[in-house]
Amino acid sequence: MASPISAASAYANMARLATNNPMGGGASAATDSGTSFASVLKHAIGEVDQIGRKSDAQTRAAATGSANMVDVVTAVSQTEVAIDAVVAVRDKIISAYEDIMKMPI
Repeated sequence: MASPISAASAYANMARLATNNPMGGGASAATDSGTSFASVLKHAIGEVDQIGRKSDAQTRAAATGSANMVDVVTAVSQTEVAIDAVVAVRDKIISAYEDIMKMPI
């Protein structure tokens, strides 16, 4: 289960992404602000990768006995929340694609 701190962090990241595009989304908003969906997605995946690497480093440090277990558990739970968010976004994208494919031409 996600901790309140990691959940708050995830919500803050999403709010930051939403405020970076004040137009509210859409194709014209993406071209006006210079931010595309692909670049936002690439940035989000990069952040998840960075969180995962930090978690791996904490786990390795715990294996050698030089890390605090609270820090290890926190890093692992943050990684879990980040990966769950990526999976949720992936599922929504697949669902949207399937809905588009079902539309009559």
